[in-house]
Amino acid sequence: MRFLPLLALSALSLALLAQADDVLDARMTNLAASAGCLTCHSVKSGHRGPDGMKPIGPAWQEVANRYRNDPKAADTLAVTVQRGSSAYAPHWKAQVSGYAMPPNAVAISEADTRSLVNWILQLK
Repeated sequence: MRFLPLLALSALSLALLAQADDVLDARMTNLAASAGCLTCHSVKSGHRGPDGMKPIGPAWQEVANRYRNDPKAADTLAVTVQRGSSAYAPHWKAQVSGYAMPPNAVAISEADTRSLVNWILQLK
C-alpha cells in the first residue's frame, strides 16, 4: 500500500514528460515551418519529394540516426544550416534529390538553429 502514492507520482511524472515532449515537438515543427526547412526536409523517414522523386533533403530521423554518436554533430550541423553545404561534397548522395543545402542564416537565427539541431539529434 505504501507504493501506491509512489506509483501514482511516477505515472504523473511520465505523463508530464510526454506532454512536455509534445509541446517541444510542436514548437520545433512550427520553427522549422516558419524558417522554410520543411520545404526540403521532413521529420519522419519515408516521405517522397515532388512528383514521387527522392526527397530534396534527408528526413530528420535519418539525420539523427547518422549523427547520433558523433560528439561534434550539433556544432557541425548548426554550421551547415547557417552556411549551407557544398554541391561538390554531397554527403547524402543518391539518397536525396537535392545536391546542396542553401545557407539559411537569413531565415533562422543561430540560437534557433542550435535548438532545432539539438531537437533533431534526439529524434528516434
